[in-house]
Amino acid sequence: MAGPSPQPYYTPISKPAANAHVNTWKRNNLYSLVLITILCSLSYLFGVWQHGGATTSFTTPSNLGSTLSCVLPENTTTSIATTASKTSNSKALDFSSHHSADDRGIGKVSDGSAKIYPPCDVKYSEYTPCEDPKRSLKFSRSRLIYRERHCPAKHELLKCRIPAPYGYRNPFKWPLSRDLAWYANVPHKELTVEKAVQNWIRYEGDRFRFPGGGTMFPNGADTYINDIGKLINLKDGSIRTAIDTGCGVASWGAYLLSRNILAMSFAPRDTHEAQVQFALERGVPALIGVLASKRLPYPSRAFDMAHCSRCLIPWGQYDGVFLTEVDRVLRPGGYWILSGPPIRWRKYWKGWQRTREDLNKEQTGIEQVAKSLCWKKLMEKDDIAIWQKPANHMQCKKLKKVYNSPAFCPNQDPDKAWYTNIETCLTPLPEVSDGEEIAGGRLEKWPKRLNAIPPRISTGTVNGITPQTFQKDSQLWERRISYYKTVNNQLGQAGRYRNLLDMNAFLGGFAASLVKDPVWVMNVIPVEAKVNTLGVIYERGLIGTYQSWCEAMSTYPRTYDLIHADSVFTLYKDRCEMEDILLEMDRILRPEGSLIIRDDVDILVKAKRIADALNWDSQIVDHEDGPLEREKLLFAVKSYWTAPASSD
Repeated sequence: MAGPSPQPYYTPISKPAANAHVNTWKRNNLYSLVLITILCSLSYLFGVWQHGGATTSFTTPSNLGSTLSCVLPENTTTSIATTASKTSNSKALDFSSHHSADDRGIGKVSDGSAKIYPPCDVKYSEYTPCEDPKRSLKFSRSRLIYRERHCPAKHELLKCRIPAPYGYRNPFKWPLSRDLAWYANVPHKELTVEKAVQNWIRYEGDRFRFPGGGTMFPNGADTYINDIGKLINLKDGSIRTAIDTGCGVASWGAYLLSRNILAMSFAPRDTHEAQVQFALERGVPALIGVLASKRLPYPSRAFDMAHCSRCLIPWGQYDGVFLTEVDRVLRPGGYWILSGPPIRWRKYWKGWQRTREDLNKEQTGIEQVAKSLCWKKLMEKDDIAIWQKPANHMQCKKLKKVYNSPAFCPNQDPDKAWYTNIETCLTPLPEVSDGEEIAGGRLEKWPKRLNAIPPRISTGTVNGITPQTFQKDSQLWERRISYYKTVNNQLGQAGRYRNLLDMNAFLGGFAASLVKDPVWVMNVIPVEAKVNTLGVIYERGLIGTYQSWCEAMSTYPRTYDLIHADSVFTLYKDRCEMEDILLEMDRILRPEGSLIIRDDVDILVKAKRIADALNWDSQIVDHEDGPLEREKLLFAVKSYWTAPASSD
């Protein structure tokens, strides 16, 4: 409708009529603008000082100062550091693998804008800090104590990046990697000579082949496992987790995977043979470890089955202490399988170059220790003997009144296993009300076991963890993994990753959400965690270990294809140096391997500076719940580089 013209009003694209009042307003507005500018500048300078010190350079996209503006845009979908990356015209991370069989790429050189971590000397290409052969020689050889963990002091820690050997190539994809590995990745031929007649490993041009043989299974691991399967049921899901002591190149564990049985294989660090390194290169779970004076780094009642195939462990010696430790980690009703000396000694004693009397004494000693642990010998057929641990200790306690050695351990934490001395006493099982009850609770068969409420939670033995906590955690990780795959689409592609590490696994939700993918996850419960949940992880049918991330992990360089770290740096704040943890992550990650780090944004900004100095390609992105969450995610890819070619 027509009418009088409205009075002029102010908008960002119109000007009011000129008058004195407006001029006064403009002057006041100018003063306000100047004041706001000054305050913003002071805020920026204070942020620079707080996050890096007055002398720190802030020229890289990781720096908080370069990402801030006085007014943040509404409904932003990128984090603070990601915004900086955009303003610097940085491209999105590329998680795909680029270096195939013929690549000989060298990592890029940093532009010098941040601290540099130089490459270590090529002699450190297989450096395992806590299993260093030179350091181990300082310790007692009694009971193989010298082969246990002996970590360097803080002043001995390397501040350089461990190089891959010259010619290093991306491993074959699973399941092909079970049978093949590149020679350049593990350049050791000793086993091909020492185990030539035992069909462990063959050298074929530029690669190794693993025929699946072993000292006690010359017809192959598959046939050997089938023989075990004729004696105990390996198909109904009642056996899911296994432990292989003295694993060699882990062919037993490798071939169990096709039966949905997940084996934790371990052996000492070899001075020249690199058996565990071969296992990891094949894509099979393994750790460096030895039965000596300390408990194995696993909780009690962890494994459905334990195995030793000519593993050369003196089971009957030292008051049966090694079998006592196997009993601690073996689940009620679980099996112990032994093949090799002294089993079937009447047939093989000449070939083993030992006397009848010696072998008979060894087997008698093993039988006596097993009986003292209340195990039942199920059978001995051909080269295999199998014992079974009782479902509870009700009957065993009655026997102990007559057969007292070893006595039950008094007032011990059966799950404490980080630098904890092995004891010769018998770890008591949880109490039961009748002789048919399974101590600690009955487990579901696999795969139902994965998502069923673990007995340790349903019985309330894990402080603060309820069935509702477990269910919510499972739902949370389904959502998080889905989000991870939108950022790193390689995570959803079969074959890109095989060996995964979760540095702070809690209830194993990360691993459980990936169980349908062709990967395995080493679930780590930090020793410093408030609640010990590793037993829960094993009750889900997953595997893992204890670890303090203030020390190096018992594994070779280039073990893992992807590392996941949830709140690790918050946990270790004021405990040890962030750079040492990140250097360890760099050591155990393969070239072109990926990382996902979750933590508070301030912590991630510091971590990204170190990541840049390590020559990782990295980017901070928002939490899956959006930009208003302080927790962010750092996605990174380790660059491909190797040691230079040898002058020889």
